[in-house]
Amino acid sequence: MSTEKDLPQHPMRWVPSLYLASGMPFYAVALIAGLMYKSMGVPNDQIAHWTGLVGLAWVFKSLWSPFLEAAGSKKMLVVLFQMIGGAALGLLALSLQLPAYFAISIALLGVVAIASATHDIAADGLYMASLSNTQQASYAGWQGAFFNAAKFITLGPLVYLAGYLEKTLAPAQAWTIIFAIMGVLLFSLGLYNSWSLPGTKDTETKASMHSIFVTLQDVIVEFFKKPGIWLAIVFIILFRAAEGQIQTIGPLFLREAKNLGGLGLTTDQVGTAYGVAGTVAFLGGSILGGYFASWLGLKRALPWLILAMNTPNLAFFFLSSSLPESMAVITTALAFEMFGYGFGFVGLILFIMQVVAPGKYQTAHYALGTGVMQLGFVLFKTISGDIQVSLGYKNFFIWVMLSAIPVLIMTRFVSYGDVPPGASKSGATEGLGKTADA
Repeated sequence: MSTEKDLPQHPMRWVPSLYLASGMPFYAVALIAGLMYKSMGVPNDQIAHWTGLVGLAWVFKSLWSPFLEAAGSKKMLVVLFQMIGGAALGLLALSLQLPAYFAISIALLGVVAIASATHDIAADGLYMASLSNTQQASYAGWQGAFFNAAKFITLGPLVYLAGYLEKTLAPAQAWTIIFAIMGVLLFSLGLYNSWSLPGTKDTETKASMHSIFVTLQDVIVEFFKKPGIWLAIVFIILFRAAEGQIQTIGPLFLREAKNLGGLGLTTDQVGTAYGVAGTVAFLGGSILGGYFASWLGLKRALPWLILAMNTPNLAFFFLSSSLPESMAVITTALAFEMFGYGFGFVGLILFIMQVVAPGKYQTAHYALGTGVMQLGFVLFKTISGDIQVSLGYKNFFIWVMLSAIPVLIMTRFVSYGDVPPGASKSGATEGLGKTADA
């Protein structure tokens, strides 16, 4: 029997911190590790391969989501895995001083990824269980903003600090400090969220291993029985085709030497470019995107959100074609790209939340949907290094822009359900986030 009391909290007390804690370990794996390995001389294709494979944890997280449903408190799970992730980042920091740092750090990134993916299941369940459909849409912008704000906290100030430290310390020592800071930040968010997160009413959990496996089987069967699910899966995967590649290669292009087609920026210059203008532009785009989708409705808003997310990829084509020297020009181009990405990303979150997830197993099906979303990111991330090495940076960014066309065409064919945003959905709003008894 859970003893956790029902503690209503205003969403702004916990939505930002919850999704900041979701984003920090994700971007530690997806982006920051790549910059660290670049500083330590690891080739682009190896960076893309290994960090992409580690990202598979977010793809398959839905396979253990029913086991989390047996827990009496999603709040407890959220806090626990935030702290585990923080501890793993701290150990990763220490591993960079060892001779076999690459293998050990990849293994620890795997621990971070598994802890983060498990945390995300509980966090998303808590979000859906605590908010109505209307609130989900209204706060989706804040959700996306702070998930991705972690990208700019790490890719901005922390990367700037890494570059500053690299001027006087060896790369391994500089990045040891950076990953230690990330570990402390994530652990501290766990402490804060132990107070700020809304609780749940007392529940009694009785679940055998057999019943959990039966539930898992039913979750998967029911997911693939949803009308139009295969088209939705392809749509979700392709939604992230351009993003998965640009987020992997874009920062490496900024660091690459000019004689190899890059901009030749130092680590601290990358932090400066992303850390101020990029952060403000992205947060503004994310919040406006959430309200835009809530106002216009998902079906009408989605094509515009996709265009907003992918058109700014022109910024990297411009940078790779002109190779500007001016940091003001580079920062403006990156801010343009980040505003569009923030504005458009909310469309995919709402598509999964309101179209794919609703039904008998809403939390588990949302986890499956976000697993498919991550599969799209990982697939294109993993191959992005090979494509870039084959095409060069300029042609690679042309390819990235072309790879966004299929998902835009598919907006005319995917199903959006028959309930307008803000309205209740049968089986979705009553007992949000709960699955059938195991």
